[in-house]
Amino acid sequence: MRARYLVIGLVVVLAAVTGVLIYQGNQSQAAGSLPLAVTSGASASSSDAYARDESTSGAQTVAPADSRPPTNIPMTKLAPGDKPPQFIIFSFDGAGSHQRWNEFMAAAEPTNSRFTGFLSGIYLLGDSAKNAGAYTGPGHATGKASIGYGGPESDIVTEVNDLNTAYSKGHEIGTHYNGHFCDDNLPGGNQWTTADWNNELDQFFTFMTDWKKLNGYPDAPDLKVPVDSIRGGRTPCLTGSLEVLTPAWKAHNMTYDSSMPAPKNGIFWPEQVDGIWEFYMPQVYSPGFEGMTTAMDFNFWFKFNQGKEEPDTAPELRDIVKKTYDYMYDQAYNGNRAPVLIANHFNKWNGDSFNPPAMDFMKDKCGRPDTYCATYQDVIGWMELQDPAVLAQLQGQAPVAATAP
Repeated sequence: MRARYLVIGLVVVLAAVTGVLIYQGNQSQAAGSLPLAVTSGASASSSDAYARDESTSGAQTVAPADSRPPTNIPMTKLAPGDKPPQFIIFSFDGAGSHQRWNEFMAAAEPTNSRFTGFLSGIYLLGDSAKNAGAYTGPGHATGKASIGYGGPESDIVTEVNDLNTAYSKGHEIGTHYNGHFCDDNLPGGNQWTTADWNNELDQFFTFMTDWKKLNGYPDAPDLKVPVDSIRGGRTPCLTGSLEVLTPAWKAHNMTYDSSMPAPKNGIFWPEQVDGIWEFYMPQVYSPGFEGMTTAMDFNFWFKFNQGKEEPDTAPELRDIVKKTYDYMYDQAYNGNRAPVLIANHFNKWNGDSFNPPAMDFMKDKCGRPDTYCATYQDVIGWMELQDPAVLAQLQGQAPVAATAP
């Protein structure tokens, strides 16, 4: 795909002589957990971990958006004491790989499973819009971003077709915002004000509605993902705070977020914070690592080898990741039945260490008894259907996967 480069590179040294700077999040970490790892600092000459490695152009199989199927989970109320379904929510930040979109849609189809793609809005901007200055990140020069974007019309049309196809199949599109500004390219999300986040979201939705005009593509297909269907997302590098972000989310009709570091270890039911459903990034015990880790692909990579590209180690890391996912599922399914979050990217990091275990986990677990691989919005719909006392009982259960078995 056309390269979209996040400006990432050399890891900054912090310990007495050497050490690693990794993103710490915006809250104190739960006891026994590792910080949320996101690379910081990167030379332009270094190999870019976020590079995309295949052409976006390709044959399209596009279903009309009006064929979108209903939810794939049973929308029924639990009686007190009933076991809830086991939900698994797969999400992919950036959502810009034609190959990955189609591979995961094919993997999900046999079990009528669904997943969520968090779109980086500037992936809808081709060279013409980029060069015309269509995007200005808060606090940054016009046209600048921490991820590469642009490209020929064919690449942008392919992305639009992938989004249309995914939405038509019942998958969810959310936001990953735009320029991916983090602590390595200040000001980033941790420095932005509510006004800055409002600006970033305003631009995201403008790209959704006006991408053809901005690019000068009058004959391109329409983007058939309704703007009002986008109700949540994940911030770049998990930046920002609830206090700053919540007013911006509400101003844009958002109902959920999946960015914040969990306030405690383990897997537990989501909760509403000031009217926003927060699906915290879980910090879990990993049998493969024999310790705690944040359950996200980059964090696995950082814990494994500090985010170094070592393709020969991919089989070992894939095994660790798959065992971690299996442990998360087993603990939740046999315990509190809280939703299991599989937070991933489409990138082929470390010799493609993360897409294969995510896909194997999807094929293995989705469709098992009482198990539904679903979108954030459908899980929210199910939770809001429940009697408040029943939902409170689920939320009051102790976390699982917080310790070794």
